[in-house]
Amino acid sequence: MFPFNFEWIWDMSHLVFMGGLWFALNILGLGMTYCIIKAAIDTSKGKGGEHS
Repeated sequence: MFPFNFEWIWDMSHLVFMGGLWFALNILGLGMTYCIIKAAIDTSKGKGGEHS
């Protein structure tokens, strides 16, 4: 059941599921974006620890 199928009906259960899915994906995406930006800033400032 994909939104481009003819049998797709936007009832309440589909709205709740898709809303929860996109909410969770946005939270994961924002968290990963924050971690990547923080790592880039820390690396540019030389805050990273030595791993040798």
